[in-house]
Amino acid sequence: MIERVSVSLAVLAAALAAPATAQEQKASSEGIQDIVVTAQKRVENVQNVPISISAFTASALQERAVTSVAAMSNLAPNVTLDAGTPFSGSGQVLAAYIRGIGANDFAFNIDPGVGIYLDGVYLARSVGANQDLPDVERVEVLKGPQGTLFGRNTIGGAISIVTHDPGDEFRFIGSATTGSYNLINVKGTVDIPIATGLASSLSFAVNSRNGYLRRIPYPGATAYASDPVTAFRASGYENIGYGTEGGDKTYNLRGKIKYSGGGFRAVLSADYSNTDTSQIANRVIAIFPGIFAGTYNCAIAGNPVVAGGGRCDSQIAGPPAVAYAARRGGQTGLFDHPALFGVNADANPDNNRLPYDGRFITKDIDTSYANGNNFNKLKQGGAALTLEYDLSRNATLKSITAYRQLRWKVAMDLDGSPLNFLNTSFPMFQKQFSEELQLTGNALDDRVKYVLGAYYFTESGNMRDFVTFAEGLLQVDGPNNLATRNFAFYGQVDYKVTERLGLTLGGRYTRENKEFEGFQSDLNGLNYKLAQAFGNPDCASLDPISDRCRIDNGFPNPGQPLRYYIAGVQKQTFSNFSPKVGLQYHPGDDVMIFANWSRGYKTGGWTTRLSAPLPYAPTFGPEKAETWEAGVKSTLLARRLQINAAAFLTNYKGIQLNFQQGVSPVIQNAGDARIKGFELEMTALAARGLSLAGSVGYTDAYYTNVLAGAAVAPSALQVGVFKGATLPKTPKWKLNFGPRYEAELGGHGTIVLLGDVTYTSAVKNDTEGTYLLMRPANALINASVTYKAPSGNWDVTLGGTNLTDKRLIVTGQAQLAGGPIFGTYNRPAEWYARLGVKF
Repeated sequence: MIERVSVSLAVLAAALAAPATAQEQKASSEGIQDIVVTAQKRVENVQNVPISISAFTASALQERAVTSVAAMSNLAPNVTLDAGTPFSGSGQVLAAYIRGIGANDFAFNIDPGVGIYLDGVYLARSVGANQDLPDVERVEVLKGPQGTLFGRNTIGGAISIVTHDPGDEFRFIGSATTGSYNLINVKGTVDIPIATGLASSLSFAVNSRNGYLRRIPYPGATAYASDPVTAFRASGYENIGYGTEGGDKTYNLRGKIKYSGGGFRAVLSADYSNTDTSQIANRVIAIFPGIFAGTYNCAIAGNPVVAGGGRCDSQIAGPPAVAYAARRGGQTGLFDHPALFGVNADANPDNNRLPYDGRFITKDIDTSYANGNNFNKLKQGGAALTLEYDLSRNATLKSITAYRQLRWKVAMDLDGSPLNFLNTSFPMFQKQFSEELQLTGNALDDRVKYVLGAYYFTESGNMRDFVTFAEGLLQVDGPNNLATRNFAFYGQVDYKVTERLGLTLGGRYTRENKEFEGFQSDLNGLNYKLAQAFGNPDCASLDPISDRCRIDNGFPNPGQPLRYYIAGVQKQTFSNFSPKVGLQYHPGDDVMIFANWSRGYKTGGWTTRLSAPLPYAPTFGPEKAETWEAGVKSTLLARRLQINAAAFLTNYKGIQLNFQQGVSPVIQNAGDARIKGFELEMTALAARGLSLAGSVGYTDAYYTNVLAGAAVAPSALQVGVFKGATLPKTPKWKLNFGPRYEAELGGHGTIVLLGDVTYTSAVKNDTEGTYLLMRPANALINASVTYKAPSGNWDVTLGGTNLTDKRLIVTGQAQLAGGPIFGTYNRPAEWYARLGVKF
């Protein structure tokens, strides 16, 4: 039976799949299975919902060894889902792009461009958005702006995760999996009826796997002096030294109670997830003599020459000079870098330091000379109450109330060396509350179907950036506090003009208030040391720092000489109206042609990572997208062939992108783009037991305008950002082919053979298009064989992923001012064996 389908737009985040009727189940035995979803907030056959969605059921994901949102990336056309963003250190961070629109950062000030919904509840942060899928019923990928029904920050699309609801009969389904890198995965879901109309379920999952990148000692490193990692501020100090990177260690719990009776339904759910593992795998690809690498190297050599535009003499690379000022500002550094100048040129060999250069690039992409912090800890969870009441036979009122929070600590060594040259760490706390009311119904003998809604959302939290450059020459300490309050009203009406022709009109009004306060500082006071080194008379003495020296260097806050950010809470207000117009025509019972015009919206914010003090808080504006889409959905050849196709054109305005400015990745509105393309998804019953699933996606996404301040000229190192350049994380072509053969063994069970091949053309992994970070065109192959027992109570699967061991960079950064270009490679070829049971 085909488990992969194309479905419709509003598998509304809150929607739960309705079971197929007995009549539909009987019909499906003679052809491709009908998939019935609560799309557009009402029960419909997916083939009758006029928008592009790729949907994957639980069994389809299980057969393809998909256990997280990011692992679905190869299955959906025009979709890129990566586990991790540059220097995030966590595979729970999701970089999601649909049709060229998304976000590749985890900072609190940056909202995602693809909305992730868990049982109808919006997950506001990219941290934690790469959800595990232990008890999923289906996952649906909605393509194109979803502003009308889903709201802000779904400008690229939405991904709706629908988990298992309690059944009316006792049931247990579970599995145990082992495989490469000591993989152990155990999960299960049990349904427990309580009383008539009242049932419960409990799901659990435990996942453990060793990392695939090994940290190895640098030969001879012990002969050189070095400072402990604990000398510099961080979110914590754990797993210091050697071991592996890229591992997993997570457990998940979810519980639900469901009541149904007398036209009233209620579901109370709660979930919790705990991750305590290593950072994502990171390898240094190249090292450049940038500002910090050049300054540090010439300083330890005792040669006070200009390096990368900076000085490296004893005033800059000498002993601490601003400890008093740091204490006076309440920002005491743990270690205001040691006396580095001339240590390799004096008569004492015991204080010699290793230079930072290409010697730390290993020959094996799965090894690193890093020995610093190496941990990723995430605790997240929440509770939700969904209530439904049938006001009449033709109208239903629904409420979704939810609270969620997360706590995250991560730290990673990015320099690939035993030096403290580029170490990052971040603690984050976030909490959110949302309430959504929906009124759905029909009128005029079902010729009019409508949905009206109101939505309220509030979020608050904080994040702190700790970054150590060049053995403490620059020590970033960046606390940031943010808060958001949003409300929206929306509605959609579908009118059947004739039996064959339909019209859709919808719109959503959103208003959002944001607050931000930034505290970013340099605990080493490098700006003041530079001023002293270059002879500023107001900065002749730095202990204490004179107020005139602070003013000369642009630091905006009296009494806080190291704080880059202007004091005070910053505020912005955003509002938007996102409309939608659609037409549908049914030339036959099994064919639908549709056309849509819609708009999407993503709010703006503040740049939080500063390289120098500013007298104001730098802001960036909202993004907007306007999309035209036309497509067809068809079920042909006596239900043995299903072809769904769509073409689209999007005008994308005010693109928010990260650009590397000095040592800081700075968010700004880069310009505008045009995105055009098409996608085709097909399923076919080719012969008895043999089904074929395939898809083709094409996206041509390029800048039509780039602001002068955001343009990056092409160079030998980077493609650049300019009018006509392509957008990041957006392959032009993506093709997937998945044959599946199921054979009966004459009463001795069933065997299922499954293959999965995905071709993806080249991808830019960063905004500037750094050549060394490019993801080349590639083909990834997975396969599995499953034996199902005659009783249906157990099955065994043996499979492999990335069978040809194709290695690709999936995320990375060119930190040219700091020195390294670093990246994360995808997982190597791996095998797994799974035992599944149900009763």
